[in-house]
Parts: sequence; C-alpha cells; structure tokens
Amino acid sequence: MALSGLDIFKLLPKTNCGDCGVPTCMAFAMKLAQKKAELSECPHASEEAKATLGAASEPPIRVVKVGGANALEVGGETVLFRHEKTFFHQTGIAIELKASDGVETNRDKIKEIADLTIERVGEELAADLFFISSDTADKDNFLATVKAVKEHSNKGIILNCADEVLLKEGLDIAKDDRPVVLLKEAPSEGILELAKSTEASLTLTAKSFEDLESQTTAAKEAGINNLILNLETDGLGAHVQNNVILRRSALKQNFKPFGYPLFSYIDGENPYDILAKASAEICKYGSIIVLPEYDKALLYTLFTLRQNIFTDPQKPIQVDAKVYPIGEPTPESPVFVTTNFSLTYFMVSGEIENSGTSAHLVITDTEGQSVLTAWAAGKFVGEKIAKFIKDVKLEEEVKTRKIIIPGLVAQISGDLEENLPGWEVIVGCQEASDIGSFVKNVQLT
Repeated sequence: MALSGLDIFKLLPKTNCGDCGVPTCMAFAMKLAQKKAELSECPHASEEAKATLGAASEPPIRVVKVGGANALEVGGETVLFRHEKTFFHQTGIAIELKASDGVETNRDKIKEIADLTIERVGEELAADLFFISSDTADKDNFLATVKAVKEHSNKGIILNCADEVLLKEGLDIAKDDRPVVLLKEAPSEGILELAKSTEASLTLTAKSFEDLESQTTAAKEAGINNLILNLETDGLGAHVQNNVILRRSALKQNFKPFGYPLFSYIDGENPYDILAKASAEICKYGSIIVLPEYDKALLYTLFTLRQNIFTDPQKPIQVDAKVYPIGEPTPESPVFVTTNFSLTYFMVSGEIENSGTSAHLVITDTEGQSVLTAWAAGKFVGEKIAKFIKDVKLEEEVKTRKIIIPGLVAQISGDLEENLPGWEVIVGCQEASDIGSFVKNVQLT
C-alpha cells in the first residue's frame, strides 16, 4: 500500500534544512508521496527511512541520464496523458553513425549535426544523441568514430556493438559521459560487470514481455539500475500497443520490472515511413528513438512535434510583456499589439520583419494565451491594452498615434480608442502570414 505524505514525513529528519531543494521536510514528503522526488535527494535520511521508503519513494519510471555535463534525461514520467499533468522529459532523438561509412565521413556528419540548432518560439531545438554501430570488422573505424563524437560534440553516445572486447574499448573512451549500450541478447555476466565499472546504462532487448521482465529483474539483482527497454515486435501498431502496455504497467500497476524508459530503432523504406514511425514513438511513450539517417527536413518536423507534445499544457510558453523593437524603428514607426503567447509573438515579429517594416511591437501580458483565448478570458481587451501602453510610457517614446490590433479581435477597437484618447486603432489582418501584404496596402504612418 502506498504511503501517505504524513507517513513519509514521520520518517524524515524534520530539520527543514532545504538541502533536498525543498524548503521543508513536509513539502519533500509530499513530493515523495506523489513520486516527484527520490529519497536519495535528502542527504540526511536515516537508514530506517532508506529501508522503509527506498523502494516506495522511487518514481514509477526511473530517470536515466545519458551524456556528460549537458546530459539528456529520459523517463521519470508520472502520467499516461499530458493533459492529466504534463510530460517531464522529452524524447531523445539519436542519429545513427555506421563505422563502415569511415571515420572521415562520420566526422563531417558529427560536426554538421553538432552545429544544427533550430530556434522555434524561443527554444533551441537539436538532436540529442549519436548511435554508433559497429557493422564492420574494422574496429579502428568504430573506435575512431567514438573519439570523433567526444572531440566534436557534447551529445550523448549509444554504442551498438556485439563484440564485447571492442565494446569495452569503446566504453573506455566514453565512460566519463554516461554512455548507453544496446544489447541484442540477454546480458552476460561480463556485460553486467562492464556496465557497472563504466557506469553505462543498458538497453535490454526482448521479443516478449516475459523475457523483458526476466532480463530487467536479473540486471537489477546484479546492481544495474539504469536500464532502457527495447521490446521488439513486427509492425508499428503492435509496437505502439506494447509501449502503452509497458507504460500502463509501470504507472497503474506499479510493476517495477517495466518502470524504465523505452527505446526504439526507427527503420523504414523511405523518409515518409520513418517520419510516421518516429512521430508515433514521440506521441506514444518513446523515450529514445534512433533515426537511421541524417535528414534536416525530417529532424525539423520531429523537433516541432516533440516541442508541442512536451510543452506543459498548463503553462503556455510565453515571452516577457514589453515593447519589442522590430528592425530599426523610429518614433514615427507603426505600433502593433498582440499577446505574449510565444508562438504568436514569434510569428508576428517574424512576419513584420520579413515585410521589411520597422515597427514597435507591444506585447501585453495575457498569461501566455493566444489572441482569441485571451480575448475570451477578458485578458486582451481595450481597457487592459490601454493601461499597459500607459504603464510602459509608450506615448513618450513614439510620435505616431496609430496602433494595429489583430483582425481576430476587431470588436475591441472601439473600447481601445475610448481608453487611448488621440489614438487611431487600425484593425489588422487575421493571420500573421498576411502582414506583408497588409503593410503594403494600408497607410500606417
């Protein structure tokens, strides 16, 4: 039976020292009860508490870190659906490097992938891991590729190598960066000892739930706690179904052998097939996915999907409420106004800039809501927009007295004019993509 927060509190030191990152022991106890923290975060926990709470306080899905200083964290989820709360750790995207392609080819690819960063709504999106496959008898290329990743990138490494001797050499190179080893068969004693000595995580591969349970139990008994599960099956539908079963078993039944992040190698006959499979994995519980090739267009699509899925639905991404200069505005430049929902801001600012227009973009505080949502909630109305403009003293900074509002809320124009005496309110276009043509056809100065 799960322990309540009060039950857990009785076993804590009750010092309220804050060393766990939480102000009080009661607050930490509540986090433990909700599976949002681990007992190891309390440095003063007694042996009695560790014995009683150790297993009970573990998150239902273990957090596994891959990489060095900027480690990727996977696992640690507490819900089946993000609207129930949120998803905490986004799917890690790995790109495969084949040793048979040669170290020079791989080095160029590593540099390009390491430099690939896409900015979207204020966040930088990038691939997370390299998946290095030893598909050749030439061990030198495999080891040189591992060294090249270490030299030219700070991303985590997954090693796919069936030769234990060669694998050990690869792990010796990557051991300081918490690498992952993909196993195609049940781990031998040698592999288990190697994983312990190098602090590597193991990805266990099985073709049945029974085999997977047996492997995770054996690995845990051997002292290996950082595990990732790879349950192989034929067909995307069956794979998604298995992911759901594993996730439900961990969260709803608290079945410890399945309480680990999930792995998937994405194969396909063409980029569209790969995209469909990768998208399904991101949506349905894939913790790490491996793409067999480097494709910018494919990555951009997956980055966008991943960002949408792993954005907290209860905390919209938002930018600071203030007046942003777009281009090189002068006091005579036009004034646009919209909400502080990040996607709205970046779309509107981008389209204004693309139109070649310099402008003052007034971003009001709507708690990260979009235009129509904020208007419906009474947060994007004439009175509040006018008050914000006065608070930031915009009238002292600009000479223009024309302000453009989103076309979707044309109905607030009269209210805004009443609250901003001397200003002319211009109803703009409904879609940000039409700003270019709008500024060409409307007299704004």
